[in-house]
Amino acid sequence: MSTDFAAARLNMVESQIRTADVTDLPLQDALRVVPRETVVPAAKAYLAYADADIEYAPGRWLLRPREVGKLLQILRPREGERALAIAAPYAALVLETMGLAVTRVEGDDLKATPPGPFDVIICEGAVAVAPKAWQDALAVGGRLGVIERTGPVGRATIYLRAEDGVGRRQAFDASPPVLAGFALETGFSF
Repeated sequence: MSTDFAAARLNMVESQIRTADVTDLPLQDALRVVPRETVVPAAKAYLAYADADIEYAPGRWLLRPREVGKLLQILRPREGERALAIAAPYAALVLETMGLAVTRVEGDDLKATPPGPFDVIICEGAVAVAPKAWQDALAVGGRLGVIERTGPVGRATIYLRAEDGVGRRQAFDASPPVLAGFALETGFSF
C-alpha cells in the first residue's frame, strides 16, 4: 500500500494548520507544497503528516505540523529575508519555498551558530533556554522562534531584536522532545 502524500499534505493544512489559526496565506501556500516526507527516514515517511513528533535523526525531531505552522506564522517570514534553521529541516524547506535565503545547522554543528545577522531563526527541537549565541545572531528587527522546555510542558518563545537589545515573549504551549545536548543542566548545591 502506498501513501498519497499530496492528499496527506492538503489534509494536514486543512485539519491541523488552518484550524490552529494559521491564517498567513503565503505560509499556507508553502505548507501545501513542501514534501514533509522527504525530511524523515523512509521507514517513517508514513508519519510525515501525522500530529506526532517524528525523530528524523538521533536526538532530533520535527515539530508537529500545528506547532511549526504557528511558530512560523508568529515569526512572519518574508521573501528576501535571511533565515537560520537549527535542527529544522522541514522549516528550512518551508522558508526556502517562501523565498528566504536559508542557512541550515544540523548534526555536530548545532552549538556552532553561524555569523548573522539573520532576520528569522527557528529551531524545531525544544531547548531549556535559547542560547545567547542565537540571540546575538539576530539582525535588528530579527525574530527567533524556539520551544523552551524545562518540565513536562514547554512554551513557544519568540525573541525580537530591537536597537536597544533583545526582548522575549511566550506564545503557546508545546511539548516536543528536548534537542540532544540542549537539556537544562542540573547540579546540586549545599
